Amino acid sequence: MQLLQYPDGQRIQPGDRVRIADRYRGTVVACIDTGRYLDGYEQWLYLGEGIMVDTDFGGLVHYLDADELQLLRRTAH
Repeated sequence: MQLLQYPDGQRIQPGDRVRIADRYRGTVVACIDTGRYLDGYEQWLYLGEGIMVDTDFGGLVHYLDADELQLLRRTAH
């Protein structure tokens, strides 16, 4: 399994604030590939792969690739 990364090669981490498709924003709440989650989001393990992002356009969205994501800010978790 290949771990999801941003297009610039940085590894995605829970708590990352991201830009989505150059117009939306969101926060990564679960990195299913690495088994890392913000508190309260562990229930998404069953999806098996990808990441969950709490978006400003539609709530929680499951992403299997990160082509449209850009890291805006990283917080330590």
